[in-house]
Amino acid sequence: MLKNIVIIGCSGAIGSALVNQLAISNPDAKIHAFSQKALNFEHQNVQVNTIDYHSEKSIEQAAVLASKDILLDLVFVATGILHDDNVKPEKSLKELSVEKFQYLFSVNTIIPAIIAKHFIPILNKEKRSMFAVLSARVGSISDNQLGGWYSYRASKAALNMIIKNAAIEIGRRNKEVIIVGLHPGTVDSQLTKPFQNNVPEGQLFTPDYSAEKLLDVLAGLTPRDSGNFFAWDGEEITP
Repeated sequence: MLKNIVIIGCSGAIGSALVNQLAISNPDAKIHAFSQKALNFEHQNVQVNTIDYHSEKSIEQAAVLASKDILLDLVFVATGILHDDNVKPEKSLKELSVEKFQYLFSVNTIIPAIIAKHFIPILNKEKRSMFAVLSARVGSISDNQLGGWYSYRASKAALNMIIKNAAIEIGRRNKEVIIVGLHPGTVDSQLTKPFQNNVPEGQLFTPDYSAEKLLDVLAGLTPRDSGNFFAWDGEEITP
């Protein structure tokens, strides 16, 4: 039974769906939902707070706030970026730039790593607890058959290494912890809007469906799965 849950990135499509589903399925749990902007959720057990992802002090304060009464059972990091008005996925080497790499690595790799630094140590050590991060199948080196998307692929591959390292380190002293990366599938969101025409029929998921499947995956994991990377359907993906 989950008693204390943290969702970081609750303003995104998947993050908000996770908050709603967890609030309903865990009515006795306290759910801390963090976002860069103030939001409202229609659930009495959801406490929404703002966070500055680019400030380690803000991330540390969020961890202290979430764990002040009881240690954490689940932390789900649902942040990330593929593109925005100024950055588009690269199709060739000539489109690479220092600025693109720095930006995507900051959001997709460094921020989750700093979140892990402050939130993993306050996971419950007396029973099964989980730290999950949204990654992406395109971050798998072995699965890459198409090329392109240099900085996004590289930032997610680096995130997968952070997850593996943390699982090895923390697993030595917390035998009940599960630290994993999750691929949500292709979700109907702002992140995927420019690329949805290439998605096969039936493979574009609603945020609610993706969130439901990801929570099902988490429910079936054990500490032996810690450090690994799983797709929305439970398939283990080789990094």
